Amino acid sequence: MYRIKKTIEISAAHQLKTTYPTPCNRLHGHNWIITVYCQAKDLNENGMVIDFSEIKRLVKDKLDHQFLNEVLDFNPTAENIAHWVCDQIPNCYKVDVVESIDNMASYEKD
Repeated sequence: MYRIKKTIEISAAHQLKTTYPTPCNRLHGHNWIITVYCQAKDLNENGMVIDFSEIKRLVKDKLDHQFLNEVLDFNPTAENIAHWVCDQIPNCYKVDVVESIDNMASYEKD
């Protein structure tokens, strides 16, 4: 099994919608660190699991310097963002999303 890992940093704002009061319900931003894990039994015709630049195009080019509530059609929690990123990338099986030094969410396919 071949595996790769790509880490991307994006700057983006969001505003959570929760059923309880929290400062995160107000507009705020993060320098998000998103780590994408992909795997494949066989390499593609270019000898890769997936081109690192393709991961960047699918994630950073869509989310960087954006208001995530306007770009994504769900409540942009770190957990939901991790799931969305995983769904965007071929051969992706896991995504970590760090929104601050002490807050990280992961999504991993079964």
